[in-house]
Amino acid sequence: MSILELITKSSASSDHLTSDSQYPIVLNPDPILLKLKPQIQELNDPSFVKRVEGWAISQTDTEVIELGQKFFKKLKIKLKNPSSFNKDEFISLLNSYLEKNSEKVGISISIEPKDEGYTKMLIKNLGFLMGDAVLGLVLEACFAFEIWEILETLIVGGLVDGSCSNNLVHNLIEKRRSDLVCLCVKHVSNLQVSDVLLVLKFFLSPSKDAYSTMVVIRKEWESQAVAAIEMAMDKSLGEKKLNIAKDAAVLLMMAHDEFTTSELCLHYLIASPNVDDVLFSACVGKLNGSEIIGFVRYLKKWLVKYWKFPQACSIPKASSTHGLKALESVPSLEHVTKCFGLVIDEHFSSLVMHPEFLEEVQSIELVVNSLALEARLCCNLANLCAGLNH
Repeated sequence: MSILELITKSSASSDHLTSDSQYPIVLNPDPILLKLKPQIQELNDPSFVKRVEGWAISQTDTEVIELGQKFFKKLKIKLKNPSSFNKDEFISLLNSYLEKNSEKVGISISIEPKDEGYTKMLIKNLGFLMGDAVLGLVLEACFAFEIWEILETLIVGGLVDGSCSNNLVHNLIEKRRSDLVCLCVKHVSNLQVSDVLLVLKFFLSPSKDAYSTMVVIRKEWESQAVAAIEMAMDKSLGEKKLNIAKDAAVLLMMAHDEFTTSELCLHYLIASPNVDDVLFSACVGKLNGSEIIGFVRYLKKWLVKYWKFPQACSIPKASSTHGLKALESVPSLEHVTKCFGLVIDEHFSSLVMHPEFLEEVQSIELVVNSLALEARLCCNLANLCAGLNH
């Protein structure tokens, strides 16, 4: 069998992993490697490969894997007949499984089972012990019973990745959970072209029934902006922290004011580290005319903001921002200009014939020319504006 055939066979089989996989969790390599020793080879063995023996996983890892397999099989059977299975039973089953893992690995939980947030705390501390197959079933149960707080904990904790994230964005959009879609864009690292395209279309042309959860996003931006303004007015802060607070207040004010509710959701996509230029370009190329014009107008708002507030600057990640997490999702001038460039690259031939687009480009010519004096990133846009006007 050729190397290409081996790779193809391996890729095909990886799509069908289940909890029956031999090692569904990440193993601790230290006790395994310490037990390995060189295998005695015959003197006339021509092989350059030095084989080792003594491979064995720890008792704890073995027991954790067995717990996962038992939980997987039990939950799978339960979900086949949802009429005899409810939300409370699922949470009880999940808690029991995580508590047993807690006993095996020696991780204690600081709150009592009766306390609010107990399940979320278990997931935060022990969720890493769930393999992809177990996570996939837990996600299925969360959708079946609409347990959004548990799903949010899984997403924010970085646990929803790999094969278990398939169709996650699609399912959330079907449920009109705009808030969780934004969290996926921010925290799920293996987003596909189809995922990003769905998100773009969803926020550029939102349905009426999606606004109820988009309001959650607006309130979050509002509260973060108010908190930043209060920090900037706190004279008890030192000079360095006060300057950071002022910069944060400007950025969050820019991100909130004059943007529609659905546009606030777009911020997460534009600023996401999980969406690179190649992925984004492929998605932009599949937008229709009205969606492209809407996206150009959104990007124009950002260009105008950076023109009006030249003092706006990004804040280093290491800086103390007192829980202003929204700062991570404020698109920088670099983010905006790159997106604008990708839109033009993908749709130039059709956009130059579109009167609405010409009007938009002409309206931002002064803005782009002004920005181009301070940021080379905008030079391509300035050149494009000049070319269109001639």
